[in-house]
Amino acid sequence: MRKEIGQSPDEVFDVVDEQDVVIGSCPRSEIHRRQLRHRAIHIFWLRADGQLCLQRRSYAKDNCPGQVSTSCAGHVDSGETYPVAAVRELREEIGLVVRPEDLLEIDYAPCHADLGHEFVRSYLLRGDFAPTLGRAEVDSILWRQPAEVDAWMQRSPAGFSLPLVHLYGRPDVRRALGLA
Repeated sequence: MRKEIGQSPDEVFDVVDEQDVVIGSCPRSEIHRRQLRHRAIHIFWLRADGQLCLQRRSYAKDNCPGQVSTSCAGHVDSGETYPVAAVRELREEIGLVVRPEDLLEIDYAPCHADLGHEFVRSYLLRGDFAPTLGRAEVDSILWRQPAEVDAWMQRSPAGFSLPLVHLYGRPDVRRALGLA
């Protein structure tokens, strides 16, 4: 029986400096082992009824396995732009096919240890879509009102990925989710 993995060991990401300028590239494992600065995206998807999509990360992931995270999150591959990565990750993780212009950038978070040494661009996606889970990436999807997530996170912070907790506290993310 083949063990399922939640990420490719062959991924290569750009290494960036303190201004988010590319200075090289490295395999995923090396970037994480050495805690090098790199790039990621997070997407907050709101349905028309105001429910926020959250994902429970696959237990096969090397980072935050089984924890609740944003609707979609992922690294920016070497040579890729943030918006292109966002579109790719939505397709890979939850089977949504969107265009870059369907995503509204709502926040740009500077590199931080809580974010895994990543610069993170967060996007808002609005609309009713039918997700299809990429099982290697996502265990399940949960729907909650943003205020419910706020209260849940206060009661049980250990169940949430550290990047989600960090981003959920950022003023522009809170404003975009109607929490400000």
